[in-house]
Amino acid sequence: MASTADIKNGVVLKIDGQLWNVVEFQHVKPGKGGAFVRTKLKNVLSGKVIDRTFNAGAKVDVENVDRRDFTYLYNDGDSFVFMDVELYDQISLQAATVGDAANFMLENQQVQIALNNDNPLYVELPPSVVLEITYTEPGLQGDRSSAGTKAATVETGYEIQVPLFLETGTKVKVDTRTGDYLGRVN
Repeated sequence: MASTADIKNGVVLKIDGQLWNVVEFQHVKPGKGGAFVRTKLKNVLSGKVIDRTFNAGAKVDVENVDRRDFTYLYNDGDSFVFMDVELYDQISLQAATVGDAANFMLENQQVQIALNNDNPLYVELPPSVVLEITYTEPGLQGDRSSAGTKAATVETGYEIQVPLFLETGTKVKVDTRTGDYLGRVN
């Protein structure tokens, strides 16, 4: 068991049997009364964010989360297969564990998988990836009814909004956290 002095950004706490990642923390020492630690916690599995306050010196259960590099190999229908880049071991993850990362993963792409006691928790992608547009309608000149954007399907099958001038076959940079178009790539 650790104390509230060990709370830092990125630390994973086990509270009521669930894993919570510390997003923000602040040590507060008011003029009157005891000190406390105010935190913003994000549930590792569901993504739910809560605010939690701990009294200074209170015991907290810090969990060990190991982030290791993996290569995404392929999707075999109902699960995704990854290979550890150091040990060359293959693991298979269910779609629920992979989550929205599946919308941006290409074969042979490097990802990080967070593991707790060798149990995979979630897949972490780089902040942005380069994907090719496989289908988009031709943009109509002068059409501004849709704020200058149109739907485009990228090579993973995910649909994003892109500017009207982009065509099928164009490579674009996409934000993996929001799915937003970031720019063209030559």
